[in-house]
Amino acid sequence: MNNVSVIGNLATDVEVRDVGEKQVSKFLLAVDRVSKDGGADFIGVSVWERQGELCAQYLGKGRRVGIEGYLRSHSWEDDQGKRRREVEIVARRVDFLSGPREETSGAEVVPFEPAVA
Repeated sequence: MNNVSVIGNLATDVEVRDVGEKQVSKFLLAVDRVSKDGGADFIGVSVWERQGELCAQYLGKGRRVGIEGYLRSHSWEDDQGKRRREVEIVARRVDFLSGPREETSGAEVVPFEPAVA
């Protein structure tokens, strides 16, 4: 089973790339840790086709989203010949949890307050 559900704030703006005849939108998501020490994990997210286009149109750094998808890992060799590896979430569903983006006022960051049991 490979299912992931997270809620977080975009740590970067959405970047759209052409991959063959398809488009993929990518961004980094900051997901708060539920612990006494706090902190956040930064997770790469890929969103394909029309859903990715909507993310690029309506989301920006600081916006809050819910992501449902699956983990995918891949590896490659960088320019210096070093082997690199990345694990990312490929989104099946993206829920916009912040209000509409306003170009003039900048991004709104919605704080997450975990319920620690």
